[in-house]
Amino acid sequence: MTKKELYDILKERFQEVLKEHQIENDHLSVSCRSLTPEEAIGKTKRTDYPILTGKDVMIQAEYKGFRGQAFTDAPSAFEGMLEDILQMDIEHDPHDRGIFIATVNAVMASLGLCCGTVHCRTEGPELCAQDMLNYLESNYPDVKRIALVGFQPSLLEMLSKSKYDVRVMDLNPNNIRQVKFGICVEDGTTMKEEIRDSYAELILCTGSTLCNGSIIDYLDLDKDVLFFGTTASGAAPLLGLKRVCFADKYE
Repeated sequence: MTKKELYDILKERFQEVLKEHQIENDHLSVSCRSLTPEEAIGKTKRTDYPILTGKDVMIQAEYKGFRGQAFTDAPSAFEGMLEDILQMDIEHDPHDRGIFIATVNAVMASLGLCCGTVHCRTEGPELCAQDMLNYLESNYPDVKRIALVGFQPSLLEMLSKSKYDVRVMDLNPNNIRQVKFGICVEDGTTMKEEIRDSYAELILCTGSTLCNGSIIDYLDLDKDVLFFGTTASGAAPLLGLKRVCFADKYE
């Protein structure tokens, strides 16, 4: 699947939901803005979360009192109508794409079609990591090798101490070749095929890949891919993706 095909499908299915719920011509406003790190994740004990250290920014859309977030390297503000969102160029314009995805999350949450659209805060990421371990041990007891796509420190630390073997890859050059919790962060571009195709029995993939388009590298594989995080919360049910996230417990 190409990026164009992916974003076309996402927009088409979102439009279908709007029509089904008769809100495609909704004139209620949508607002979107960047969040400060503290707004996004609160005051955490650890300081190595990408929200705090990376170039990507959490943006937040609000619709009918519901919030939807997306983690993007192209943050942008927006104030307009829901119908304006549908005209955005999400294939070519990363600013439009971030706004669109955050809005999808807010609207889908307002319709009760997804949850966990707001990032867990303060102690939440650590608690979420423990919830993830419990989920993995219950649902994938026979898996031995897990690939973590996207440097998420609380998840990586949890996996490094678990019974699972783990390799992690990231696209941020500041993370690549750094040793974190005894595990070297590998290049998500050059090492992708080896880790994805040959090493991994199960893949944990950040939903932020939806914003940068690299999500297409983790679709339609012959193994389970579990997407985590808030960014793909609304897109997951629209695209039929498996998503495991406990953010709604700790937002």
